[in-house]
Amino acid sequence: MKNGRDFLIITNNPLVERCLREYYEVSFLPDESYRGILVLVRDKIYLGHKLYTHPLSGSVKPNETPYKSVVISKAVHGFDAGEAEIISNCIAAFDKFSPRKRPLSDKILNDFQLIDYTLLCGALDYDAAAGLSKINTPI
Repeated sequence: MKNGRDFLIITNNPLVERCLREYYEVSFLPDESYRGILVLVRDKIYLGHKLYTHPLSGSVKPNETPYKSVVISKAVHGFDAGEAEIISNCIAAFDKFSPRKRPLSDKILNDFQLIDYTLLCGALDYDAAAGLSKINTPI
């Protein structure tokens, strides 16, 4: 039962895909980087999709986590210069941070997935705990 709202979640976070795919349209891109997600969102915004969540939400620096989820409109609504500026500024802000080239354990990756998922659920007004309870494999 998908939510009927005009939401498309673009994400590289497997937890978001597992917990929300039943309720929202999810474009899951597991091989895409954080920056790559931002660029894909930028391209959609330039085509006229609306930006529903801020691309740099939360207090985790973009070079710290590999996961990013952004909500845009499924439908094209028309180009918005303000939203185009927001996403362009987010990409520029991301590029200011030096990339971290350190291995991340599965536990740390799971923690980053959970942070991104929880931030997204807050923006969607979706019960994050309820979503987690419905997946059959633990994070």
